[in-house]
Amino acid sequence: IRASLYRMIRLFIVRGTDDVNTSQQFRWSSIVYGVGTLLSLAYLAVFLAGVLIAYRRRSALLLFLVLRAFLVEAFKIPSGSMEGTLLIGDFLLVNKLVYGAEVPFTGRRLPAIRRPANGDILVFQWPEDPTKALVKRLVGSPGDTLAMDGGVLIRNGVRLDEESYTRHIDPNYDPTGDEFRWQRDFLVPQAQAARTAYRPSRNNWGPLVVPQAHYFVLGDNRDNSLDSRWPSSIGVGFIPAENIVGRAEFIAWSLSGEGELMHPSTWLHTLRGSRSFTSLR
Repeated sequence: IRASLYRMIRLFIVRGTDDVNTSQQFRWSSIVYGVGTLLSLAYLAVFLAGVLIAYRRRSALLLFLVLRAFLVEAFKIPSGSMEGTLLIGDFLLVNKLVYGAEVPFTGRRLPAIRRPANGDILVFQWPEDPTKALVKRLVGSPGDTLAMDGGVLIRNGVRLDEESYTRHIDPNYDPTGDEFRWQRDFLVPQAQAARTAYRPSRNNWGPLVVPQAHYFVLGDNRDNSLDSRWPSSIGVGFIPAENIVGRAEFIAWSLSGEGELMHPSTWLHTLRGSRSFTSLR
């Protein structure tokens, strides 16, 4: 948080640069990150206050609902697919404004600050059941060519060997099956001739082209994640742009074991204090 505020201060006091494009990129990224952090803190403050006084002040409840609908929302990690970065019981604050929040009951979105970028941690609606929200890391944007070789992701011909956030708990197990055959329809044109012989597996597949207005996501816990490698009926497939809820900004708090947010008596022995207010950027 201090780092993001520092960048915002620099944004307004630094004058002049030898590289105008670099300066503009730095300024926009600082604005986006700083605004996201401040909105997340505002949401947390209103959430805690709202729980205490919402039953007495309808205005506080209304403000909370507006923030939740358009700006920032909390999300609890339910599974281990992002372990290494996120743990079961982490509570994230999700920036809904950055990609353009959806206006409730209209199907329309507010203007986006920017598009999702590879490396962002996304919260999105499962294509098979939009009432369920999932979290994964974005690794492929529209038009990107993706493949995996021995568990190593290859994007646009570049091997990403240095993905420090990835975790492999069972790298020698590489399941195959018909559930990966759906990828054949998205092979690069050069591979279409051999599509009938295409035999993908969890750790070896592609190259695929991400279709327009869709995104490809993976769990950081690569060997324990049902993600875009599987069709949406099993994993998540390609994520339609309209299904994206927002970008995870930081871990607000984290409860292990039987800890429950709405039961404060469980906090003392389940709170992971070292993970609270941990940035995900």
